[in-house]
Amino acid sequence: MLKIAHIINPVVVNDSSDLFIAQPVTFETMKIAREFAHPGVEVTLFYVQYPEDHSITPEGFIITEDLNRSILDFGTFKKRRKLPIVRDILDRLYESTDADYLIYTNVDIALMPHFYLAVKKLIESGYDALVINRRTISDKYKSLNDIAMMYADVGKPHAGYDCFIFRRDAYPKYKLGNVCIGASRMGLVLICNLIAYSKKFKVFKEEHLTFHIGQERVWQNDGYMDYTHYNERETIKILKEFDKESDIFSYNGPLGEFIQDYQKNRDFTFAKELFAHHKNSSESRNIYAGKILRRLLYRR
Repeated sequence: MLKIAHIINPVVVNDSSDLFIAQPVTFETMKIAREFAHPGVEVTLFYVQYPEDHSITPEGFIITEDLNRSILDFGTFKKRRKLPIVRDILDRLYESTDADYLIYTNVDIALMPHFYLAVKKLIESGYDALVINRRTISDKYKSLNDIAMMYADVGKPHAGYDCFIFRRDAYPKYKLGNVCIGASRMGLVLICNLIAYSKKFKVFKEEHLTFHIGQERVWQNDGYMDYTHYNERETIKILKEFDKESDIFSYNGPLGEFIQDYQKNRDFTFAKELFAHHKNSSESRNIYAGKILRRLLYRR
Protein backbone atom coordinates (compact mmCIF):
# COMPACT_ATOMS: atom_id res chain seq x y z
CA MET A 1 0.00 0.00 0.00
CA LEU A 2 1.21 3.50 -0.83
CA LYS A 3 2.24 5.41 2.30
CA ILE A 4 2.05 9.22 2.34
CA ALA A 5 3.15 11.61 5.10
CA HIS A 6 1.83 15.17 4.92
CA ILE A 7 3.02 18.09 7.07
CA ILE A 8 1.76 21.61 7.76
CA ASN A 9 2.85 24.44 10.08
CA PRO A 10 -0.07 25.77 12.18
CA VAL A 11 0.37 29.11 13.91
CA VAL A 12 -1.62 31.05 16.50
CA VAL A 13 -3.23 34.13 14.90
CA ASN A 14 -5.85 36.70 15.88
CA ASP A 15 -9.22 37.00 14.18
CA SER A 16 -7.98 39.70 11.79
CA SER A 17 -5.73 37.20 9.98
CA ASP A 18 -6.97 35.22 6.98
CA LEU A 19 -5.47 32.16 8.69
CA PHE A 20 -8.06 32.46 11.46
CA ILE A 21 -10.64 31.07 9.02
CA ALA A 22 -8.32 29.15 6.70
CA GLN A 23 -6.48 26.96 9.20
CA PRO A 24 -9.50 25.13 10.68
CA VAL A 25 -10.72 24.47 7.13
CA THR A 26 -7.30 23.07 6.21
CA PHE A 27 -7.27 20.76 9.24
CA GLU A 28 -10.77 19.46 8.60
CA THR A 29 -10.37 18.92 4.86
CA MET A 30 -7.08 17.07 5.37
CA LYS A 31 -8.79 14.67 7.77
CA ILE A 32 -11.71 14.20 5.39
CA ALA A 33 -9.33 13.46 2.52
CA ARG A 34 -7.40 10.98 4.65
CA GLU A 35 -10.58 9.07 5.49
CA PHE A 36 -11.72 9.20 1.86
CA ALA A 37 -8.42 7.61 0.78
CA HIS A 38 -8.73 4.69 3.21
CA PRO A 39 -8.00 1.82 2.64
CA GLY A 40 -6.32 2.52 -0.70
CA VAL A 41 -3.69 4.91 0.68
CA GLU A 42 -2.14 5.05 4.13
CA VAL A 43 -2.00 8.76 4.99
CA THR A 44 -0.36 10.12 8.14
CA LEU A 45 -0.84 13.78 8.99
CA PHE A 46 1.87 15.72 10.80
CA TYR A 47 2.28 19.23 12.07
CA VAL A 48 5.26 21.24 13.29
CA GLN A 49 5.31 24.53 15.17
CA TYR A 50 7.03 26.78 17.67
CA PRO A 51 6.38 26.19 21.39
CA GLU A 52 4.32 29.38 21.61
CA ASP A 53 1.85 27.97 19.06
CA HIS A 54 0.93 24.87 21.08
CA SER A 55 -2.52 26.23 21.83
CA ILE A 56 -3.53 25.34 18.27
CA THR A 57 -3.34 21.56 17.90
CA PRO A 58 -5.15 19.92 14.99
CA GLU A 59 -6.91 16.79 16.22
CA GLY A 60 -5.84 13.60 14.49
CA PHE A 61 -2.40 14.94 13.53
CA ILE A 62 0.98 13.88 14.93
CA ILE A 63 3.22 16.63 16.28
CA THR A 64 6.93 16.57 15.45
CA GLU A 65 9.80 18.05 17.42
CA ASP A 66 9.28 21.79 17.91
CA LEU A 67 10.96 24.30 15.64
CA ASN A 68 13.84 26.06 17.38
CA ARG A 69 14.97 28.73 14.94
CA SER A 70 13.53 31.08 12.34
CA ILE A 71 14.50 33.59 9.69
CA LEU A 72 15.13 36.05 12.54
CA ASP A 73 18.27 34.04 13.33
CA PHE A 74 19.63 34.85 9.87
CA GLY A 75 18.93 38.55 9.46
CA THR A 76 17.41 41.78 10.73
CA PHE A 77 14.07 42.88 9.31
CA LYS A 78 11.93 46.02 9.52
CA LYS A 79 8.91 44.13 10.83
CA ARG A 80 9.59 41.01 12.87
CA ARG A 81 7.97 37.86 11.51
CA LYS A 82 9.06 34.56 13.02
CA LEU A 83 9.00 32.61 9.76
CA PRO A 84 10.22 28.99 9.79
CA ILE A 85 13.03 27.70 7.61
CA VAL A 86 11.51 25.23 5.15
CA ARG A 87 14.41 22.82 5.61
CA ASP A 88 13.64 22.59 9.34
CA ILE A 89 10.04 21.62 8.58
CA LEU A 90 10.94 18.98 6.00
CA ASP A 91 13.80 17.57 8.08
CA ARG A 92 11.33 16.87 10.88
CA LEU A 93 8.90 15.19 8.50
CA TYR A 94 11.67 13.06 6.99
CA GLU A 95 12.84 11.96 10.44
CA SER A 96 9.30 11.20 11.68
CA THR A 97 8.15 8.79 8.98
CA ASP A 98 9.14 5.98 6.65
CA ALA A 99 6.40 6.87 4.15
CA ASP A 100 7.05 6.44 0.44
CA TYR A 101 6.09 10.03 -0.36
CA LEU A 102 6.21 13.30 1.54
CA ILE A 103 3.86 16.24 1.08
CA TYR A 104 4.27 19.83 2.22
CA THR A 105 1.45 22.34 1.79
CA ASN A 106 1.02 25.84 3.10
CA VAL A 107 -1.27 25.92 6.12
CA ASP A 108 -3.94 27.90 4.23
CA ILE A 109 -4.30 25.27 1.49
CA ALA A 110 -7.39 23.06 1.83
CA LEU A 111 -7.87 19.69 0.15
CA MET A 112 -10.65 18.20 -1.90
CA PRO A 113 -11.87 14.82 -0.54
CA HIS A 114 -10.29 12.89 -3.42
CA PHE A 115 -6.89 14.61 -3.12
CA TYR A 116 -4.85 11.64 -1.85
CA LEU A 117 -6.53 9.19 -4.23
CA ALA A 118 -5.69 11.50 -7.13
CA VAL A 119 -2.09 11.72 -5.92
CA LYS A 120 -1.97 7.91 -5.84
CA LYS A 121 -3.19 7.70 -9.44
CA LEU A 122 -0.63 10.28 -10.58
CA ILE A 123 2.18 8.37 -8.87
CA GLU A 124 0.98 5.12 -10.43
CA SER A 125 1.07 6.82 -13.83
CA GLY A 126 4.80 7.44 -13.40
CA TYR A 127 5.21 10.81 -11.68
CA ASP A 128 7.61 10.71 -8.74
CA ALA A 129 7.53 14.45 -8.01
CA LEU A 130 4.66 16.83 -8.59
CA VAL A 131 3.30 20.23 -7.72
CA ILE A 132 -0.44 20.81 -7.60
CA ASN A 133 -1.49 24.42 -7.98
CA ARG A 134 -4.46 25.53 -5.96
CA ARG A 135 -7.70 27.03 -7.11
CA THR A 136 -8.82 30.29 -5.50
CA ILE A 137 -12.41 30.33 -4.28
CA SER A 138 -14.60 33.13 -2.94
CA ASP A 139 -13.78 34.71 0.41
CA LYS A 140 -17.46 34.63 1.40
CA TYR A 141 -16.96 31.32 3.22
CA LYS A 142 -16.39 31.85 6.93
CA SER A 143 -16.67 28.56 8.83
CA LEU A 144 -16.43 24.77 8.79
CA ASN A 145 -20.16 24.67 8.10
CA ASP A 146 -19.38 26.06 4.65
CA ILE A 147 -17.01 23.26 3.61
CA ALA A 148 -19.58 21.51 1.41
CA MET A 149 -20.07 24.73 -0.55
CA MET A 150 -16.33 25.29 -0.70
CA TYR A 151 -16.03 21.90 -2.39
CA ALA A 152 -18.73 22.94 -4.85
CA ASP A 153 -16.95 26.22 -5.70
CA VAL A 154 -14.66 25.40 -8.63
CA GLY A 155 -12.91 28.75 -8.30
CA LYS A 156 -10.13 29.93 -10.57
CA PRO A 157 -6.65 28.49 -11.16
CA HIS A 158 -3.72 30.17 -9.43
CA ALA A 159 -0.14 30.16 -10.67
CA GLY A 160 1.58 29.97 -7.27
CA TYR A 161 3.34 26.88 -5.95
CA ASP A 162 2.04 25.74 -2.57
CA CYS A 163 1.63 21.94 -2.69
CA PHE A 164 4.73 19.78 -3.13
CA ILE A 165 4.81 15.98 -3.38
CA PHE A 166 8.06 14.02 -3.65
CA ARG A 167 9.77 10.73 -2.81
CA ARG A 168 11.12 10.50 0.70
CA ASP A 169 14.29 8.76 -0.50
CA ALA A 170 15.11 11.74 -2.73
CA TYR A 171 14.93 14.29 0.09
CA PRO A 172 18.48 13.90 1.51
CA LYS A 173 19.83 15.30 -1.78
CA TYR A 174 17.76 18.50 -1.62
CA LYS A 175 19.46 21.90 -1.63
CA LEU A 176 17.27 24.20 0.43
CA GLY A 177 19.71 26.64 2.01
CA ASN A 178 17.98 28.70 4.67
CA VAL A 179 14.97 29.75 2.61
CA CYS A 180 11.94 30.54 4.77
CA ILE A 181 8.25 29.90 4.26
CA GLY A 182 5.78 32.78 4.22
CA ALA A 183 7.79 34.82 1.71
CA SER A 184 8.22 34.73 -2.06
CA ARG A 185 10.72 32.41 -3.78
CA MET A 186 10.32 29.48 -1.38
CA GLY A 187 8.18 27.71 -3.97
CA LEU A 188 10.81 28.25 -6.65
CA VAL A 189 13.49 26.63 -4.50
CA LEU A 190 11.35 23.59 -3.74
CA ILE A 191 10.25 23.11 -7.32
CA CYS A 192 13.86 23.22 -8.53
CA ASN A 193 14.71 20.41 -6.12
CA LEU A 194 11.69 18.36 -7.15
CA ILE A 195 12.77 18.62 -10.77
CA ALA A 196 16.45 17.96 -10.12
CA TYR A 197 15.91 14.80 -8.08
CA SER A 198 13.03 13.08 -9.85
CA LYS A 199 12.60 10.92 -12.92
CA LYS A 200 9.25 12.34 -14.00
CA PHE A 201 7.92 15.70 -12.78
CA LYS A 202 4.95 17.87 -13.59
CA VAL A 203 3.15 20.97 -12.35
CA PHE A 204 -0.61 20.35 -12.39
CA LYS A 205 -2.11 23.76 -13.04
CA GLU A 206 -5.83 23.20 -13.62
CA GLU A 207 -6.88 20.22 -11.50
CA HIS A 208 -9.52 20.81 -8.82
CA LEU A 209 -7.62 19.15 -5.96
CA THR A 210 -6.71 21.97 -3.57
CA PHE A 211 -8.18 25.39 -2.86
CA HIS A 212 -7.51 28.66 -1.07
CA ILE A 213 -10.15 30.98 0.37
CA GLY A 214 -9.80 34.46 -1.14
CA GLN A 215 -6.85 36.29 -2.66
CA GLU A 216 -4.95 37.46 0.44
CA ARG A 217 -1.21 37.89 -0.29
CA VAL A 218 0.49 39.03 2.90
CA TRP A 219 3.97 38.27 1.56
CA GLN A 220 3.56 40.94 -1.14
CA ASN A 221 3.05 43.72 1.42
CA ASP A 222 5.69 46.42 0.84
CA GLY A 223 6.56 46.30 4.52
CA TYR A 224 7.73 42.70 4.14
CA MET A 225 9.86 43.06 1.01
CA ASP A 226 13.07 42.54 2.99
CA TYR A 227 11.91 38.94 3.57
CA THR A 228 11.53 38.52 -0.19
CA HIS A 229 15.01 39.92 -0.73
CA TYR A 230 16.41 37.53 1.87
CA ASN A 231 14.85 34.55 0.08
CA GLU A 232 16.12 35.84 -3.25
CA ARG A 233 19.69 35.87 -1.98
CA GLU A 234 19.30 32.33 -0.67
CA THR A 235 17.76 31.28 -3.99
CA ILE A 236 20.74 32.63 -5.93
CA LYS A 237 23.12 30.55 -3.78
CA ILE A 238 21.05 27.43 -4.38
CA LEU A 239 20.77 27.98 -8.13
CA LYS A 240 24.54 28.40 -8.31
CA GLU A 241 24.93 25.01 -6.58
CA PHE A 242 22.66 23.42 -9.17
CA ASP A 243 24.60 25.13 -11.95
CA LYS A 244 27.86 23.60 -10.73
CA GLU A 245 26.27 20.17 -10.97
CA SER A 246 24.45 20.40 -14.28
CA ASP A 247 25.16 23.73 -16.01
CA ILE A 248 21.51 24.79 -15.74
CA PHE A 249 22.14 28.26 -17.18
CA SER A 250 22.99 26.60 -20.48
CA TYR A 251 19.50 25.08 -20.21
CA ASN A 252 20.86 21.57 -19.81
CA GLY A 253 18.62 18.81 -18.46
CA PRO A 254 15.10 19.02 -17.03
CA LEU A 255 15.97 21.74 -14.52
CA GLY A 256 17.70 23.85 -17.16
CA GLU A 257 14.69 23.44 -19.44
CA PHE A 258 12.39 24.51 -16.59
CA ILE A 259 14.46 27.64 -16.00
CA GLN A 260 14.43 28.44 -19.71
CA ASP A 261 10.64 28.18 -19.78
CA TYR A 262 10.25 29.97 -16.45
CA GLN A 263 12.28 33.04 -17.38
CA LYS A 264 10.31 33.61 -20.59
CA ASN A 265 7.15 34.55 -18.71
CA ARG A 266 8.30 37.87 -17.28
CA ASP A 267 11.26 40.17 -17.68
CA PHE A 268 12.34 42.16 -14.61
CA THR A 269 15.32 44.39 -14.02
CA PHE A 270 16.79 44.29 -10.57
CA ALA A 271 19.78 45.53 -8.61
CA LYS A 272 22.97 44.01 -9.95
CA GLU A 273 24.57 43.83 -6.51
CA LEU A 274 22.20 40.99 -5.55
CA PHE A 275 23.86 38.71 -8.08
CA ALA A 276 27.23 37.30 -7.06
CA HIS A 277 29.69 36.39 -9.78
CA HIS A 278 29.53 32.86 -11.02
CA LYS A 279 32.53 30.90 -9.83
CA ASN A 280 34.79 29.59 -12.61
CA SER A 281 32.89 31.43 -15.34
CA SER A 282 33.78 34.19 -17.75
CA GLU A 283 32.60 37.78 -17.41
CA SER A 284 30.26 37.34 -20.36
CA ARG A 285 28.67 34.32 -18.75
CA ASN A 286 28.25 36.24 -15.49
CA ILE A 287 26.28 38.88 -17.36
CA TYR A 288 24.19 36.22 -19.08
CA ALA A 289 23.47 34.39 -15.82
CA GLY A 290 22.57 37.68 -14.17
CA LYS A 291 19.99 38.43 -16.85
CA ILE A 292 18.44 34.99 -16.43
CA LEU A 293 18.34 35.33 -12.66
CA ARG A 294 16.80 38.78 -12.80
CA ARG A 295 13.96 37.38 -14.87
CA LEU A 296 13.71 34.17 -12.88
CA LEU A 297 13.53 35.59 -9.40
CA TYR A 298 10.73 38.01 -10.09
CA ARG A 299 8.27 35.47 -11.37
CA ARG A 300 6.77 33.75 -8.31
